[in-house]
Amino acid sequence: MRLPLRRDHWEREIDRLDPVRDRLRITQLLALHEFPWDLQQALSFALFRTYAVPSIGRLLFDTGEFTTDTQRRHDDTVLILEGIIEHGPDSAAGRQSVRRMNQMHGSYDISNDDMRYVLATFVVMPVRWVEDYGYRRLRSHEIGASVEYYRRVGALMGITDLPDDYAGFSRLLDAYEAEHFRPDRKTRAVADATLELLTSFYPKPLAPAVDAFARSLMDDHLLAAFGYRKPSAPVRWASRAALRLRGRVIARLPARREPTFARDLARVKSYPNGHIVARLGTFPATMPTEDELAERVSATG
Repeated sequence: MRLPLRRDHWEREIDRLDPVRDRLRITQLLALHEFPWDLQQALSFALFRTYAVPSIGRLLFDTGEFTTDTQRRHDDTVLILEGIIEHGPDSAAGRQSVRRMNQMHGSYDISNDDMRYVLATFVVMPVRWVEDYGYRRLRSHEIGASVEYYRRVGALMGITDLPDDYAGFSRLLDAYEAEHFRPDRKTRAVADATLELLTSFYPKPLAPAVDAFARSLMDDHLLAAFGYRKPSAPVRWASRAALRLRGRVIARLPARREPTFARDLARVKSYPNGHIVARLGTFPATMPTEDELAERVSATG
């Protein structure tokens, strides 16, 4: 019988790694061992807030995919992103996930600014979530490794003018939201469908409580952009206090020996018999060819 791992087991391993050279390993340890649940929630909320940018939310609404097949689109996103982290963006398997993502994005006229903003949510929102609710805070070299990881992913996606550091990504995110967040009928519909999916992960009688809990974790300008009613102060306090209590409990538990993958969670249910990355997502008629994709990415340097 193996002894439990010390709570700081992975933290001590991360301390021995370099945030640039070992960016993938640090990202894997944080996402799959140290904070798997926290980072899954943070990335879910990160994607959710991007809907409040009308140019993003309207596009998702117009495709019909995020309002009529929300579960599958949720699962596709989770599996593609996890595939990149699990294998690394420069591996053959990781490149396949990046390619599938680029094929879908390349099917539409998405601005570089919108793409930069979405990537910024991936960098910034996990750090803010862990700072608020994690069992410990992320250290500077862990944040630096995440920045390096997502800068590499962004480069492979053909995104240009990326910030060099976390502070730059944070400023980009806040400024973009201040300029672009505003109410819109289509963005609200996409948000409503996503919230409905979230409540479906729990027993039906809990749906109103789950909805209130989710809205309690949203900041005021995000609630305003979707036209959502702000939860009462006691509900907001209780929701956030429950997450902080969870963090204190986790701090007393042994470290996770085995990696935790989102694909094994009950809420990812579209592919019970397994999935093939090349078949995930949508295949619009406007999807670029492999040569067109390679040309677009290479043109960005």
